[in-house]
Amino acid sequence: QLQLVESGGGLVQPGGSLRLSCAASGFTFDYVAIGWFRQAPGKEREGVSCISSGGGSTNYADSVKGRFTISRDIAKKTVYLQMNSLKSEDTAVYYCAAGGYSGCSGYMSWNIGSWGQGTQVTVSS
Repeated sequence: QLQLVESGGGLVQPGGSLRLSCAASGFTFDYVAIGWFRQAPGKEREGVSCISSGGGSTNYADSVKGRFTISRDIAKKTVYLQMNSLKSEDTAVYYCAAGGYSGCSGYMSWNIGSWGQGTQVTVSS
């Protein structure tokens, strides 16, 4: 069974950068797309970005395009989310998840049965 653990969050000033990591254990990592999601206080969880199983296809929410970059290291079984030019509205708990698909089509609507602990990102001066 695939297990995912998020890390890398923290407090950063507006305009700053952070890199989140999603470390996976389990043999299915190579075969599934991985998505990053976030939930801000009082708001619903939303999809941020996704990378296909082979890493050849990526998707981004409009709100982060041009600022965030998703990547995956198959050897390390880790997916990264590089976040640049951070804004206060990026403040949220960030989660990674796999929907059981190899591609990212419809990732924002994946039915995720169980979420991890997430990692807190706070953008504030």
